[in-house]
Amino acid sequence: MTDQFAAAESAAQLILSRTSLRPKIGLVLGSGLGAFADSLTDAARVPYAEIPSFPQSTAIGHAGRMVVGNAGSVAVAAMQGRVHLYEGYSAQEITFPIRVFARMGIRAVILTNAAGGMNLSYSQGALVLIRDHINLQGANPLIGHNDDRFGPRFPDMTRAYDPQYRAIAKEEARNLNLILEEGIYAALPGPSYETPAEIDYLRRIGADLVGMSTVAEVIAARHMGLKVLAISCVTNMAAGILDQPLSHSEVMETGERVKSTFEALLRAVLPRIAANGFE
Repeated sequence: MTDQFAAAESAAQLILSRTSLRPKIGLVLGSGLGAFADSLTDAARVPYAEIPSFPQSTAIGHAGRMVVGNAGSVAVAAMQGRVHLYEGYSAQEITFPIRVFARMGIRAVILTNAAGGMNLSYSQGALVLIRDHINLQGANPLIGHNDDRFGPRFPDMTRAYDPQYRAIAKEEARNLNLILEEGIYAALPGPSYETPAEIDYLRRIGADLVGMSTVAEVIAARHMGLKVLAISCVTNMAAGILDQPLSHSEVMETGERVKSTFEALLRAVLPRIAANGFE
């Protein structure tokens, strides 16, 4: 069995060897949202292919590299793209980068994604804070042997999405005159989009957003004691909400349209999180 702790340590040391920065905040930038990493200063850019044991992103809109740099005065490590279950990876493989973050000294993660909107109050392009999730992926990264060096066998998920970080994000959104909703994210494995009947079911069980990522990463982060803020961009309305077919090009186009708004929010939130602390 692969020693994932040793593998994560090796990957972390390779990344840290490329930069003098020692970030405490990690970012995962989802479909159409990776441009934020291009704006970092004093940046070291490391392709995933050069990082030992790191999974390779194949999804459109995911550049597949780690960027360590400064967002204003805050050092961050930003993943331009993630991997997913639908690419054929296991839950343990898709959360390996979060393990690497922790071994780099990261203490908080900001996860972003493109999501389908099911709440009728959301508009296409809306930014939504995730306050909780429903895991319908049929997978959990903690299944199997538990390595106590990462975290406990049965981690608590009651406050998986940090309430203080969410309050900071909402306050900064108000300062920017942005509407920032909150909602519950349902994660399915993909890659096919959901049927209208499935969307009707998800709405009935309390979900506001649907996507194919993020939840396993949150579980792994909380397992290691990392604090989590997660933001969805509603890049399309889910199946059956509007009378039109769904496409990935729509996801990318919406991500491009809202990237300046999204980046402004991130730049406002990052120094507040850094000042708030990680305990």
